[in-house]
Amino acid sequence: MSRLSLEQIWPPFALRITAGDLLLTVIREGDLPELIELVLDGIHDPTQMPFLFPWTDAPADLLPANYVRYFGRTLAGQTPETITLQLVVRRAGQVLGIQALEGEGFPVTRTLETGSWLAGRFHGQGIGTRMRQAVCALAFDHLGAERITSSAFLDNPASLAVSHKVGYRPNGRQWVSRRGEAAEQERLLLTPGTFVRGDPVHVDGAAELRVFLGLA
Repeated sequence: MSRLSLEQIWPPFALRITAGDLLLTVIREGDLPELIELVLDGIHDPTQMPFLFPWTDAPADLLPANYVRYFGRTLAGQTPETITLQLVVRRAGQVLGIQALEGEGFPVTRTLETGSWLAGRFHGQGIGTRMRQAVCALAFDHLGAERITSSAFLDNPASLAVSHKVGYRPNGRQWVSRRGEAAEQERLLLTPGTFVRGDPVHVDGAAELRVFLGLA
């Protein structure tokens, strides 16, 4: 009997999203060194905090192990009821950052949430917009999503600009605790009718992913 491939054992690993010169694949253990190096080099101004959970505030000697633990939790947490896709974004083989697609109770709600980070040296090149467009195309065209949500702090205009370019609409605001202080977030909502597409998107492995998630 032939040995099963890792993609057969864990179908999300077979997912490949191509959009122009960008390639998005589900994070694997072998991607961790490059990703952690990018995080340690800096993915945002240290005086600012774009994340609700300030994971980048961890000391440099603790952050790598913390990131590996997070990778393990998202991998183990992937079920039909809980989608936790963490996609490595590459251009010409170079790792740029992470695009996430997550959701609870998706078979019923048909709602997913996007989140991402991009290495600081790649900011301002339109990559954040393109990788968001690619994962939204996966969600709408291949997973049957009806809504995609996101959020950003009001003092993070770059993230808000990406959302607006992709077609997200304001969906209310909320106050949350960030670094021990109150901070205001804007909630955002994207539907197929407002989605602004970018590069043509080609997806491999979507059928296997749908079966794995109980969507087929």
